[in-house]
Amino acid sequence: MGRVVVVTGASAGIGRACADRLASDGWTVVGASRRGTSSGGWQGLVMDVDRDESVAEGLAAVAAQHGGLDAVVAGAGWGLAGAVEHTSLADARHQLETNFFGAVRLVAGALPDLRQRSGRIVLISSLGGLLGLPFQAFYSASKFALEGYGEALAYEVAPFGVSVTLVEPGNVRTDFTASRRDAVPPAGPDPYGAAAARAVGKMAADEAAGVPPGDVAAAVHRVLGAARPPRRVTVGKREERVGVAAKRLLPFRLFERAARGSLGV
Repeated sequence: MGRVVVVTGASAGIGRACADRLASDGWTVVGASRRGTSSGGWQGLVMDVDRDESVAEGLAAVAAQHGGLDAVVAGAGWGLAGAVEHTSLADARHQLETNFFGAVRLVAGALPDLRQRSGRIVLISSLGGLLGLPFQAFYSASKFALEGYGEALAYEVAPFGVSVTLVEPGNVRTDFTASRRDAVPPAGPDPYGAAAARAVGKMAADEAAGVPPGDVAAAVHRVLGAARPPRRVTVGKREERVGVAAKRLLPFRLFERAARGSLGV
């Protein structure tokens, strides 16, 4: 039946592009999403990564149908915008529930199979998990958490031949932009309003001019086919990826001064 991979967030955007690309290469792809969207090239599966039982039931169904699992691509996620001061704890928790704990649930449920097959784990992170994004602090927090989790996990599973790769896209043209949710500021004058509008507007424009999701899918495809998968892969325009190196090399005050324009602040 070929290699079996579960891709979460497969109903749209990067997740769907990954599912399409891997299916075209002969993988048996199970595309998981809340809607259970399917394609002519791959099978859909209803799975809510925010819920323990939904992930457990979904992975059990995959094992029963396909006899096991060779890889997972954790692509489910969404964006939350707004000032930290105006973001409710409920919204902040919801952001991390999907973007971080959704990946944790997927990996925890898949590892018993992956350990038996020297499997592959791909976590869709973000350049926003390496560079803090103003007025998207909790999105960045979810991706920073994913970075640390993936790095630590890699040490634990390496003895079983399981690889972990963090794929870190910059700006990508998907419906992620239109689906971004906004924190609700209190009534009355908003001290952050103008700055937040500039920063989020700049991000939306950059995303609209970003790389297609197929570029990220191509990177995931290379990782899953590599003899020695890298720990991290960045995807995006050169100027975005240069920022990661600049943060490591420049004094932080100089870096932040240079980054303000690109971040809209």
